[in-house]
Amino acid sequence: MNRLKTALTGTTVLTLAAGAAMAEGELNALVWCDHTDPGLIEPFEQAFGVKVNLREYEGTGAALALLEQSRPGDWDVLVIDGIDVFRAVDAGLLAPLPDEALPTDDFFPQVVMAENNSVDGVTYAVTEKFGYNTISYNADKVDPADMQNLSAVWSEKYDGRISIYDYYLPVMGLAAIANGIDTAGIDGASLAAIGSTLGEMRARAASVAGVVAAQTALATGEVDIVVGGGEWLTAVLAEEQPELTWTIPQEGAVRWAQSIGVLESSENKDMAVEFVKYITSPEGQARLATSSCFWGMPANAKAGEFLTDAQKNTLRWDEQPDYLARTQLYPAPDTDLDIEMQDLWLDTLQQ
Repeated sequence: MNRLKTALTGTTVLTLAAGAAMAEGELNALVWCDHTDPGLIEPFEQAFGVKVNLREYEGTGAALALLEQSRPGDWDVLVIDGIDVFRAVDAGLLAPLPDEALPTDDFFPQVVMAENNSVDGVTYAVTEKFGYNTISYNADKVDPADMQNLSAVWSEKYDGRISIYDYYLPVMGLAAIANGIDTAGIDGASLAAIGSTLGEMRARAASVAGVVAAQTALATGEVDIVVGGGEWLTAVLAEEQPELTWTIPQEGAVRWAQSIGVLESSENKDMAVEFVKYITSPEGQARLATSSCFWGMPANAKAGEFLTDAQKNTLRWDEQPDYLARTQLYPAPDTDLDIEMQDLWLDTLQQ
């Protein structure tokens, strides 16, 4: 089941090749699983005569550890959570990107995120994809009106019919929003209210699950709701199970974003920059948005020209202005607060 547009037209080849000579060689990239779809990578390889070697990882800590253990020059490109770009910059891992090569003028304005992708006026990464940690559900099994109110989602009515996505930052962000606390304003004094709400969620939940387990539980009917889900969880299932869907409650939800950059130690920086340019181009963005691993919104609004009406409908393309206005970024706590949040999360899971 391939929902990607894999055809590469002659015009696209010329567009990709402009400004760079065709080059044989290899490019090594540390990525999230959505970059491993051949429909995304093969057009770039064909256009530039280069082999792209991909290493999938989960969690920024894992990527930083892998880079620390690698030799200089082993890796050329890094995909990273948008809120963690500063960690890679502080560690001296990312090279400056040429602003003139980045089509950020075509981006949805809220996801340019210059404050995350730049340091002291120097751009080190660029947003490539975004989406929402919110509520996924089976529309045949629940009242969709209830999904518009966060407290109703984890109410007694749905006792035992909920799975909680097993990642503390977005779920605690949802708990904060349910309490009227901005994700950017979470502090030590907020944790009591957030912890109380987490406790309510956990008491109603049948499971706390990772991506695959949560998706499977929803698809098989083991649960009817996934707290922390979103388009990334259900979009790949939409064709076969259209009753599996997602929404942004009236209180709002949490917005995630991923960024891409070139590693400072890369020995193939020119080609790495070409890869970043391809990924952020309208064609590359459309393919990345509809990757077979998980879907998400392209940062580049011009990607809409390369998406089908069905794909845009699944991604809620026309609703993005409202969704962007009503969602908040992942919490980005400092080190001490992050430890407190993780401790609270673990304590809640053990209840």
